[in-house]
Amino acid sequence: MAGGYKYFEAVEKHAGLLGILTAVMVSIGGLAEITPLFMAANTVKAAEGLKPYDPLRLAGKDIYVREGCYLCHSQMIRALRAETERYGPYSVAGESVYDRPFQWGSKRTGPDLARVGGKYSDEWQRVHLIDPRSVVPDSNMPSYAWLSNAMVDAADIQARMRVLRTLGDPYSDEDIAGAKSALEGKTEMDAMIAYLQGLGINRPTESAAASGAAP
Repeated sequence: MAGGYKYFEAVEKHAGLLGILTAVMVSIGGLAEITPLFMAANTVKAAEGLKPYDPLRLAGKDIYVREGCYLCHSQMIRALRAETERYGPYSVAGESVYDRPFQWGSKRTGPDLARVGGKYSDEWQRVHLIDPRSVVPDSNMPSYAWLSNAMVDAADIQARMRVLRTLGDPYSDEDIAGAKSALEGKTEMDAMIAYLQGLGINRPTESAAASGAAP
């Protein structure tokens, strides 16, 4: 016992050595916790029928992120009765495999948008983005009227699609080449509306949600 204690005493008396050994143990513990999570994330499969964003919706998603819409709107329905009765089936990880970064969020100044696609018409979405209080009098959402005058940069979206393909999104050469014509004459307002109208259109059925994992 006395022989073993001298090693502990050596560590206790040398702050540098203690710091190095502490860092080593924390690193090992951290890897033991984090590595399984990364491995599990790579096993998540796309929900049935889910496809990567088309060029217009991809542009809209980037605008959504750029404008910080996620600061007031979440895109994750919790597995709670009050949530599912209001918004629909709770969110599962397979719905978000093409979101980089994902938009689950936790802040809800405005309503959750996970299932908003098709709930309102394109014209309603346009009016709401231009003058939110004209359709929701108590809204504190800012106006995004200027999006109607900003054009989508097709070359930028094509570059993004190429990068996303290297990350695993199944874009073909034809998809990327077709982005230029798909975005011709499109404004950022058009892109934002297309993105919003696509949210939740691949929502899982009740049975699929029950067998899936909530994120």
